[in-house]
Amino acid sequence: MPELIPEPRYARFARDAGTCVLDDPLLDVGPGAEGAARWLRRELGPATGWELPAPAAGEACGERAVIRLVLRPELARSVGPESYELHVTQRWLLLEGADPAGLFYAAQTLRQLLGPEAHRRAPAAPGREWRLPVGGVQDGPRFGWRGMMLDVARHFTPKDGVLRYVDLLAAHKLNVLHLHLTDDQGWRVEIKRHPRLTEVGAWRPRSRWGHRASPLWNETPHGGFYTQDDIREIVAYAAERHVRVVPEIDVPGHSQAAIAAYPELGNTDVVDTGALEVWDDWGINENVLAPTEAVLRFYEGVFEELLELFPADVSPFVHVGGDECPKEQWRASALAQERIRELGVDGEDGLQSWFIRHFDGWLAERGRRLIGWDEILEGGLAPGAAVSSWRGYAGGIAAAEAGHDVVMCPEQQVYLDHRQADGPDEPMPIGYVRSLEDVYRFEPVPPKLSPQAASHVLGAQANVWTEVMENQGRVDYQVFPRLAAFAEVVWSRLPEPGERDYAGFEARMGAHYRRLDALGVDYRPPGGPLPWQRRPGVLGRPIEGEPPNV
Repeated sequence: MPELIPEPRYARFARDAGTCVLDDPLLDVGPGAEGAARWLRRELGPATGWELPAPAAGEACGERAVIRLVLRPELARSVGPESYELHVTQRWLLLEGADPAGLFYAAQTLRQLLGPEAHRRAPAAPGREWRLPVGGVQDGPRFGWRGMMLDVARHFTPKDGVLRYVDLLAAHKLNVLHLHLTDDQGWRVEIKRHPRLTEVGAWRPRSRWGHRASPLWNETPHGGFYTQDDIREIVAYAAERHVRVVPEIDVPGHSQAAIAAYPELGNTDVVDTGALEVWDDWGINENVLAPTEAVLRFYEGVFEELLELFPADVSPFVHVGGDECPKEQWRASALAQERIRELGVDGEDGLQSWFIRHFDGWLAERGRRLIGWDEILEGGLAPGAAVSSWRGYAGGIAAAEAGHDVVMCPEQQVYLDHRQADGPDEPMPIGYVRSLEDVYRFEPVPPKLSPQAASHVLGAQANVWTEVMENQGRVDYQVFPRLAAFAEVVWSRLPEPGERDYAGFEARMGAHYRRLDALGVDYRPPGGPLPWQRRPGVLGRPIEGEPPNV
């Protein structure tokens, strides 16, 4: 069995049946397969030296092998959306997709079958012979939402780093990139009608070094943002690789960067908002948006520009945050208390629900679906809204039983900022130990869900919060290799968690580590962090014991 990750539904290769020798093969591209062909030429060409020309009309292929790309829509009925088949004979390869996404995943499987060296950007061994065993694969995903959330607000990831992560997600057959674009520590997307959001809100004077209990500081100013053209490029680049980008603009909490840029957005009757700067620390910030019509109009303007940057066909969901909103300022604010009386809502919690329900309806009128962290359940939701269940399974269970779609991302299971082992060398250790095996045994659908409610689980995503990840290497270390285990959980049809063949997965990871090496990923080695991956003496926030199943 080839060492494929994620594990396919069906694969059969027989070494004694011969091999297909690929020596500068031809590429025969059927209607609708042009995207997969572009990707193969762009990604396999540099590593293999292949030009992958199309066969000339009436040309006899002679000794040259042929790779054929074909759309076969009936696979969607028998196997499902995004499914594919890959067939290898001694003379040709046939890649068939139920749709363009399925064909793209067939191409990703082909690259894995060729070996780790096929993931490089130039030939590592000139003159190498590329051959495949005769056989075939039939495959398709378990879930339609297979995602990762990347927090670019706490520590900014430049555009090229985001594009790199799109490629890494696609290589693991993941199809959603959730970008956490705004928070107290930074605003990362250009809004032309409100230029100070990036002129002021994208920059902070310094950053806490480590967890918020650490006494250390990085005194270098930190910031950055994506221009609107950057966002268009990211979205188009992702769409070419069948990755949807979900933008997140946080309301009404996690908003100090916006308030620092436009003080009138805050609760000016209880706080001198004009004195606020972009926050330089981590945690839950008390400076939240004021519950006024002017604030709603301001953020409607933000979302209007955002919807232009994230077209509905590739980004149907818009994330509004909605989590961790302290109520102290609203309790002290005469304006907020008057607003509660005017609206007739149930206290300060009702104000938060009012914020979310407003944008729920506003987005629905424009053909989009609101999604938010599970706190948005408090106060009720419109039928089309969806929930990211982060505090555990409970929010997702409640949402699904109420008929709302759910993305499972419980912090106790799939927060990749949590530490990977309990050794003293883990850099800035946060949260529970979530090892590669722990992530491999994550189950997105709780057994207590009724079958009808379970149908509302769109899938799952792994969340990557970057308070203690100051650069690409740190992000890589926390994300990999665990993202490979997560990818198999959301793609493959695995047994119940306790019955999964972790030893088999770990054996397949041997080849996958070499793929990650070829891709330049600074992953955590199985034996623990390398010397330059450690952060000795920098405090984290480790939590001992097994995480609760809540």
